[in-house]
Order: sequence, then structure tokens, then C-alpha cells
Amino acid sequence: MAAKTIPLPEPKIIGKMSVEEAIFRRRSERSFQPQELSMEQISQLLWAGQGITEKSWGFRAAPSAGALYPLTLYVVKKDGVFRYLPDGHKLLQISSEDKRPSLMRASLGQTAITEAPVVIVVAGNFRITEAKYGQRAYRYVNMEVGHVAENVHLQAVALGLASVPIGAFWDDVVAKTLELPETQDPYYLI
Repeated sequence: MAAKTIPLPEPKIIGKMSVEEAIFRRRSERSFQPQELSMEQISQLLWAGQGITEKSWGFRAAPSAGALYPLTLYVVKKDGVFRYLPDGHKLLQISSEDKRPSLMRASLGQTAITEAPVVIVVAGNFRITEAKYGQRAYRYVNMEVGHVAENVHLQAVALGLASVPIGAFWDDVVAKTLELPETQDPYYLI
């Protein structure tokens, strides 16, 4: 399949819900409506996780040790798998298959993965941070994954959507299912 790039709608920086209310309302939800998410909703979720918020330096929505940004977000939906490209705020389609059933099996049968219209996978290259910070990289990458995931969860609440964090999965099966580069490991499913 030839790689297809899809521009995303511009993210909004002013919403209808305060951060305080989003924190108050955030819950792990495992039941989802069958409707597909709009490109505006997907755009906003990805921007909240890894979007560029300061163009001249390339700073992103979630902090990163040394501004190294070792994480990559993938979107898995019924029409394929897409890699989020923060630079240019766009998606790169890497598969046209619905990989959610395989992800569900890889995540010990958690059916929320096949019921949700979108699964956001947080993957990353640990070695990028390790090259600069050595053993502390383990701590820094885990902290960054948490920052990204919380931003996505809070943005979901602010958009009136439900989300659930999933950390129980077979890493190698998720990596193989999504055909991740050898340098990337999956850390989180949302």
C-alpha cells in the first residue's frame, strides 16, 4: 500500500470545558457509542497528546526530557492504522486493515478495544532518551507516556468522549500487529 498522508483540521486552543471540570469528570469508561469519531475529534486528541504548541522550538503539548520527544502516536480504526506526524499536524496511513481485533487479542481479550471506534497507541523509541540520560531514561520515558496519556484522556472528556487506559498487553504482539519499526515499543493503549 502506498503511504497516504491526511492533513488534520487545525486544533482548537479554547474549549467549552475547564481543565478543572475535565479532571473532575475523567473516568475509565469501557462502553462506547458505535459512531465514528470525526476528523476534528481525532485531530484534537492527537494534538493534546503530541501536538506542536510552539512552532519555533517545536515544543509539544506534553513535556519531554530534553525536548527529545521519543514517543509516537498511532491511531487504529476500522479503516486502518495511522501514524500521527506532529510536524504539519497530519496522519500517515500505514495500513488499511482494521487491526482492532488483533489488538484486542493482544490485550488479553479486553473487548473495549474492538468496541471503541478509535484506539490511540502510544509507542516510543526508548533509546533516544537513553542516549542522553542513560539509566534515568527509564524514568523519563515512563513519565512522558503518562503526560501524553493524561492529556489525551482529559481532552476526551472535554470533547464529551469516553476513554480507558490499557496497559495490559503483550508488547511483541502489539508491535507485530501494528508493524512498528524495530526501534519502537508499545507503551499504552487508549
